[in-house]
Amino acid sequence: MKALQKLLYLVGLWSLLFAKGYSQNTPLSTQAKVSVLTCGTGNESYSLFGHTAIRVKDSVQGLDVVYNYGAFDFNTPNFVAKFAKGDLQYFVVAHSYADFIYNYTAEKRSVYEQELQIETPAKQLIFNNLNKTLFSEERYYTYKFIDKNCTTMVVDILNQSLGSDYITKKGDTTQTYRSVLYPYFDGHFYEQLGTSIIFGTKVDQKATHIFLPFELKNSLAKTKYQQHPLARKSSTLLYFEKEKASSWWNNWYTYVLFLGLVLVLNKKSLNYTFLTILGILGLFFITMGFYSFHHELANNYNALLFSPLLVLLVFFAVIQNKKRVYQLAVFHLILLVAYTIYIANKAHFLIVLPLCITTFLILLRIAWHNKKIPIIM
Repeated sequence: MKALQKLLYLVGLWSLLFAKGYSQNTPLSTQAKVSVLTCGTGNESYSLFGHTAIRVKDSVQGLDVVYNYGAFDFNTPNFVAKFAKGDLQYFVVAHSYADFIYNYTAEKRSVYEQELQIETPAKQLIFNNLNKTLFSEERYYTYKFIDKNCTTMVVDILNQSLGSDYITKKGDTTQTYRSVLYPYFDGHFYEQLGTSIIFGTKVDQKATHIFLPFELKNSLAKTKYQQHPLARKSSTLLYFEKEKASSWWNNWYTYVLFLGLVLVLNKKSLNYTFLTILGILGLFFITMGFYSFHHELANNYNALLFSPLLVLLVFFAVIQNKKRVYQLAVFHLILLVAYTIYIANKAHFLIVLPLCITTFLILLRIAWHNKKIPIIM
């Protein structure tokens, strides 16, 4: 993936030089076309949700360029820290259409096109605004998973150029962002589990605006502009049947098997190791919630399950302070019941339920083992 991203970055730089042959003042002919490209999902982590780009084609000018808001530089100093913190700079690049379609052919990902039914002056304004962004500091933006990504940037520049918020979400706006994301993880169990527990309250808000490529594709098909559909019927530029992800380990079975073994073996060392891992994860979630600019990570109530205080419980167990172990075990049992009730109507309830049950039984055993010591809170 890293090598591929570097290659795409170099291609983007080459394409940028190629695109500079067209200034933002280059006049488009009446035959020019502006369209939104929606790229299919893949099985790599970066491709799970698809991609959005804008194509400007003018056969009279010999122009066929794709503007892509999803580029970033792996050579950025402190790349990992910036990515985690949420201040990594993404930027727009321009590819020739031939290069763009070649990359998606190589990845075996479908590409769909929706040509915008707008007048030439509006096409010119979109083209000018794209180039203005491309050749200025505006080409950089701070990536946000929901609020600012390759799709939202396309929506923003189209609405800005058309002079109004014509493109808005059409369809179900009662689902949460978490519920909208869930189907995209089909065949990627641990990715689904990971995002379920690291995301906080923001993804439980109603998904009222477009943030995913196929949401934009579906909304464009229902958008009106000056008494007519904004986009023509979608056409297929590339089509590949998505290969169903399969893995001997990345599935429900290994997840349930591992948790089942922890319960069946019932070894003190294994139980305390399990609780320590949960506590360390909880500490990570809370730290990231304060440290990161990614709003999706803030206010993470999953820390009730992954409580950092579990590490303290293990510490008291090691020094054989049974009273404190009992107190913390009972306290966490209460937290766990409250957590389970709270998430009962949320999209990730079923996926974390085995974790809840396993943790509950371990804590119950620990509390029972130390029950002779009276509880004093």
